[in-house]
Amino acid sequence: MKTRSTPGTGTGFIRNPDCTVPFAAIIIGDGNLCGWEIGKVGQLERRNLPGVLPPELVKLPYLEVLDLTLNYLSGTIPKSWGSMKLIKICLIGNRLSGSIPEEIGNITTLKDFWLDYNQFSGPLPQTLGNIVGINRIWLTSNNFTGELPQTFSKLTNLTDVRISDNQLSGKIPSFIKNWTNLTKLEMQASGFEGPIPSGISVLEKLSTLKISDLKGTEGSFPPLNNLKSLKYLILRSCNINGTLPDYLGNMTSLKGLDLSFNNLSGKFPNTFARLAEVNDFMYLTGNFLNGPLPNWMRNGKVQNIDLSYNNFTLENSQGCQYRTTINLFGTSSMRNNSTGVPPCLKNSLFCQPSRRSFNINCGGGEYVYKDGNGINTTYDADKDPGGASEFHQSNNWAFSSTGDFMDNSDGDTYTIDSANTSLSMADPELYLTARISPLSLTYYGFCLVNGNYVVKLHFAETILYTNDSFDSLGRRVFDVYVQGNLELKDFDIVKAVGGAGKVHIESLPAVVTSNTLEIRFYWAGKGTQRVPKNGIYGPLVSAISVLNTDVVPRGKKIGVVVGIIVASVLCLVCSILGALWWKGYLGRKNEIDEELRGLDLNTNSFTLRQIKAATSNFAAENKIGEGGFGPVYKGHLLDGTTIAVKQLSSKSKQGNREFVNEIGMISALQHPNLTRLYGCCIEGNQLLLIYEYMENNSLSRALFGEEEVQLKLDWPTRHKICVGIARGLTYLHEESRLKIVHRDIKGTNVLLDKDLNPKISDFGLAKLDEEDNTHISTRIAGTRGYMAPEYALRGYLTDKADVYSFGVVALEIVSGKSNTSYMLKEADCVYLLDWALILQENGNLMDLVDPKLESEFDEEEVLLMINITLTCTDTSPTRRPKMSSVVSMLERRTPLDKLVSNPIRESRDDLKLKAIRDYHEQNHGESMTDHSQAQSNSKDFKYSESSTSAVDLYPLVMDSEYWNNRERSETCV
Repeated sequence: MKTRSTPGTGTGFIRNPDCTVPFAAIIIGDGNLCGWEIGKVGQLERRNLPGVLPPELVKLPYLEVLDLTLNYLSGTIPKSWGSMKLIKICLIGNRLSGSIPEEIGNITTLKDFWLDYNQFSGPLPQTLGNIVGINRIWLTSNNFTGELPQTFSKLTNLTDVRISDNQLSGKIPSFIKNWTNLTKLEMQASGFEGPIPSGISVLEKLSTLKISDLKGTEGSFPPLNNLKSLKYLILRSCNINGTLPDYLGNMTSLKGLDLSFNNLSGKFPNTFARLAEVNDFMYLTGNFLNGPLPNWMRNGKVQNIDLSYNNFTLENSQGCQYRTTINLFGTSSMRNNSTGVPPCLKNSLFCQPSRRSFNINCGGGEYVYKDGNGINTTYDADKDPGGASEFHQSNNWAFSSTGDFMDNSDGDTYTIDSANTSLSMADPELYLTARISPLSLTYYGFCLVNGNYVVKLHFAETILYTNDSFDSLGRRVFDVYVQGNLELKDFDIVKAVGGAGKVHIESLPAVVTSNTLEIRFYWAGKGTQRVPKNGIYGPLVSAISVLNTDVVPRGKKIGVVVGIIVASVLCLVCSILGALWWKGYLGRKNEIDEELRGLDLNTNSFTLRQIKAATSNFAAENKIGEGGFGPVYKGHLLDGTTIAVKQLSSKSKQGNREFVNEIGMISALQHPNLTRLYGCCIEGNQLLLIYEYMENNSLSRALFGEEEVQLKLDWPTRHKICVGIARGLTYLHEESRLKIVHRDIKGTNVLLDKDLNPKISDFGLAKLDEEDNTHISTRIAGTRGYMAPEYALRGYLTDKADVYSFGVVALEIVSGKSNTSYMLKEADCVYLLDWALILQENGNLMDLVDPKLESEFDEEEVLLMINITLTCTDTSPTRRPKMSSVVSMLERRTPLDKLVSNPIRESRDDLKLKAIRDYHEQNHGESMTDHSQAQSNSKDFKYSESSTSAVDLYPLVMDSEYWNNRERSETCV
């Protein structure tokens, strides 16, 4: 046997030096190609192979099985594979994307097509219906859209179909009744609408049926009486109404039954007594079932039964947990209870509603946290091991856990201890443990004073990884409800904080009206279930802290919940701005300290001694930039965390206002594509912001900096950066609790981490966008060349101003040229955007592409991005797309919207552009032509000017003289 790679090296496909055909780890076979034996099986699973799928595999005529499970491959499936004679394609657990090529439908020999846990998107091709002999199709955890093709009705030999966790649409097709050989069907959170079609009754060979989280209207229980071979039946959150059918009791082969979170009512049928000896679990939580607890359930051998949140009639002795296997919490008209004490606890819980707070160290022991003011907060121990149908009470709080990690062969655990995990945080002890659940985890606080509360949920992903291997490909996604209200939809800890092993705290409002608080974490079928190994999914929470905000006990700081209650944010920012303006704070050593230090700005507080130690007393060698705010230093905290410290210059009046504004804005925002604020320092005359450190500086530096500091950005990286910026803006405009317009999107305000992931920075100019207002009328602030026409001319500000700025930045990413330093006299072009519009008019858009890319890019994808940028920079804000639409178009989930008019003439000839040029010339006292010429000969890249002292965290210019001159010359606020 001859092979061409070493197991575990992760070096990708290795080529024969005498041949251009890639064939790594080919196992014994016949045939000969380029002097090497060719096998029928290419088995390369679990090698962490990087790179892309090679189209040259078509030159291996005897290859039948291609297994690349659990690697680190990216890119798309080559169309040329459609000419192969493969029997099995297994690409589970990679980073593959794009749509499935129609040519795959030509592989009529294919029996198994497994694409689980990737990033594939787009509609499923009709041609897959031509593979009539196929047995197994696995497409779980991708981004497929559209309806199941009608041609799939011909796939009568299917035995196993898994299409969970996608974005499919329409109703579950009735043609699934043709798949009469099915033994397994999984459609959890696939995107389909209900009800479940009645034709499912003919699939008599089914042993596993999993359908969950259907959209649409209610429906009755599907007719499953012919499915005698069922072992696992999961119809969770399917909007099923009516009563439990008698025939379920005749399915004596059942091992697991989950009908939770439907609208089922009535009593248990007598036939269910036959299930007492055969069930591993029975979950019926969240329905309207009633009547007494059946005798067979009390005395049966079912391992786990969860009946929480129903309307059963309970005896006083049964409590909230009957024996150790039946969870009965909230089963006795809990929905209508207003006493503050659940009926099942009335014999064990005695209290007066006097509590104003509680804290829980989920999954861990008691923990005492000391804040910067020396005040201790005790987190109660929560060390109960939990279970599949568990209720546990501790003091005046409790938890209820439901669910079974069905795919975990190592045994289920419901708490985790990460004592050996290296956590990237200043205070890791609180996050070393956590409680997890495969379905539903609910915490309850009892005996609380009625009023307004803030619920802080502490998260840190300590099971999944952040590295360049398949271990990092898992996605934990769940929902969070507070007092029955959905507060966090499709929440992903890693996405929220930008990596595993990092802390994320969500602050959510709550109103207590019946002395009880409920916090529920729910797995809605999304995210990976078997990557990097089986059973890693479902909610995970490290700690919970709850505080009443109506009255704060003596000795506690006043908690201004910045970022949650919009009015509080506005009052805070306005009051600070007024105080700073009135006092004329320059040169007064202690006034800053007196005015700001007492404020709780909802962020961590660092001492000046800590920051001096981290930056070696602001040593010159640690200085990494200079902004209008002041110098920027690199530093290292005692726990090893690398930070960037922005120091307010004593010469900057406007910096104080932006300091407060930036804390107020960014402390309320958490997203992987926003720069993370670790905290601030307000001490003496020092105002400092402490950020996460970005290893690769700014996007502008990477594209336009000195040659020795520029980065070689290939096309996939540029596309990733563009999508990341768009996602960050989507969060600001549409997804965060505060709707925010950034106002200064440009390359210097987009930072790049070690993996070249983009993060939007500098919120000193950001404005709250109140949903009731059509626009904000405000004084103009921003950077010339990036401001939208309607804003630059009239101060008319909406989130579409950021869309315009994004379009300019995206154009810079494609072209490798700066919009503001570009000048082409012969074409009468002042901005790069002008040139782009001329090229569009002449049909030469590809001339925009950065020559550094050479020909290594997807031309179709490049053209798409260019056209998106031109749509974003339309002179009419109403014709610009929303940023969520931009993300969808960039990811090819939706087509580019057809332009309603010709933007070329409107953009080239519209007087608005001339007015913008006149506006900038007037405000900067120089002709744009002279300025551009100066830039072409300058190494300082001064074109990146903002019209206030807005901050570039890592600016291109590193000398203070330039910024001092700019402060004196600029008047636009």
